Amino acid sequence: MAKDKSLTDSAKRKKLSSNGTVHAEEMMETKVKKKKKKMEVEAPVIPDVVHAEEMMETKVKKKKKKMEVEEAPVIPDATITTSDRKKKKKQKTKQTETDELEGEEDLSHEEKRVLERKMKKVLKKEEKKRLKSEGETEQKPEASGPTAPKQALDYLTCWKKKRTEWKFQKTRQTWLLQHMFDLAQISDKKFLVLLRYMEGLQGAAKDTTVKKALALVKESGQAPEDKDIQQRAHRAREVIQLLS
Repeated sequence: MAKDKSLTDSAKRKKLSSNGTVHAEEMMETKVKKKKKKMEVEAPVIPDVVHAEEMMETKVKKKKKKMEVEEAPVIPDATITTSDRKKKKKQKTKQTETDELEGEEDLSHEEKRVLERKMKKVLKKEEKKRLKSEGETEQKPEASGPTAPKQALDYLTCWKKKRTEWKFQKTRQTWLLQHMFDLAQISDKKFLVLLRYMEGLQGAAKDTTVKKALALVKESGQAPEDKDIQQRAHRAREVIQLLS
């Protein structure tokens, strides 16, 4: 009986030992699975890279489609009039421009503004062509009022003949001083009046006028055969004599 009891205890211990090994292996396997699952969950997601790849793929498809359209041979249809072709071409151009705008959603704000300005220029150019083809032209605004030369010369005449009504205007004086040596702009008669006007010239205006006159006199010495330069130099000498 004692021997049978010993055998029974030994068998029980073997069974427990076997069960423990199996249980340990199951626990180890469960841990490995949990760790693997945790690593998969914690794997870094890179949305920007995925988004960039999708955008690049979309651009490539659009570009390929555009090239196929451009390279496709155009077979004219006898039933389509010239006007219909122009309309269709215009619609196609606008659609292409719209597609380009949609494809540039990733551009910066400044780049979008540049693209919009470019689009406006293209549309304006097309509008001009359309008006020209229809025999219409844009009406340019007519110049209103007298030009700067006439205003300056009228200012000088008013100084001579209507001194009580005359008022100093720096803009008119500046124009006269800048063009006083030009015979085409100021005649000899007007130049004589201008010399009298300049008798009261002071400050920076006087200094600048004298420097310009000296430069013209010096230039005339280097071109003695140039009639225009010599005429300018003649007036310059009179100005120097007056203001020195």
